[in-house]
Amino acid sequence: MRVLLDESLPRELADELPALDARTVSGQGWSGLSNGELLRRASTAGFTVLVTADQSIPHQQNLAGFGLAVVVLKVRRNRIQELRPLVSQLLQALEIVQPGQVMRLGAHGS
Repeated sequence: MRVLLDESLPRELADELPALDARTVSGQGWSGLSNGELLRRASTAGFTVLVTADQSIPHQQNLAGFGLAVVVLKVRRNRIQELRPLVSQLLQALEIVQPGQVMRLGAHGS
């Protein structure tokens, strides 16, 4: 499973997922791309899941057309200290999320 962490998340989150092939948008050189272009590139590069804090991506894009799943992390601030408590939920979600599906994790609604 190849996981892409959106630029809305801190790079340190990748360090919390050592058993996965987790890469960051900035590490791929894709910072600043529109959501549609980002999803196209991620799909072409073989990523299967996009993890983001961007609440609007699922509403802006037809995810099924990209063959990607999206996991949206809902926290007050996108800081690693607030994201660490969600890592176990994220790992569980990554095991079951399917292409075209959106899962929302976090204390502020699901």
